[in-house]
Amino acid sequence: MAQYESSTFNIPYSQERVYAKLEDLNSLEGLKDRLPADKVKEFTFDRDSVTADVPPVGKVTLKVVDREAPKCVKFGADNSPLPFNMWVQVIPNGEEASKMRIVVKAEINFMLKGMIEKPLKDALEKIGEVLSKIPY
Repeated sequence: MAQYESSTFNIPYSQERVYAKLEDLNSLEGLKDRLPADKVKEFTFDRDSVTADVPPVGKVTLKVVDREAPKCVKFGADNSPLPFNMWVQVIPNGEEASKMRIVVKAEINFMLKGMIEKPLKDALEKIGEVLSKIPY
C-alpha cells in the first residue's frame, strides 16, 4: 500500500473550529464555487459523504469512516476504480491557529503507480489549498 501526503497548510483558525466544520460535510456547500469546472463536473454531499465526478476517473464517493475529534476525519473511497483511504489531519498551531495535512493510502499496482502518482499528489495539494482557504 502506497502513502501520499500533501504539504502542511497553515490555517488561521483553531483546531476545534476547523474540525467542527470538516466533520459535517454539509458545511462544504461554499466549496462548489471554488472547484475548477474542468476538473470536477459534479459535486454533491451530505453529512457523511461527498461525491465528485472527476474526468477521466468518473464518479468517486468518499464516505466518512471515522471521526477523531478534534484532530482527524477519515474517509474511505466508494465507487472508485482505485481503492484508497484519505485522512484530513488537523493539529493545533497555537491557540487560534492550526495546520492541516491530507494523507492518502492507496493500493496501486506497479504498472499504474508511475502514471497516477503525480496527478494524485497534485490533487492532494489542490484539496489542501481549497480546504485551507475556507472561512472556519
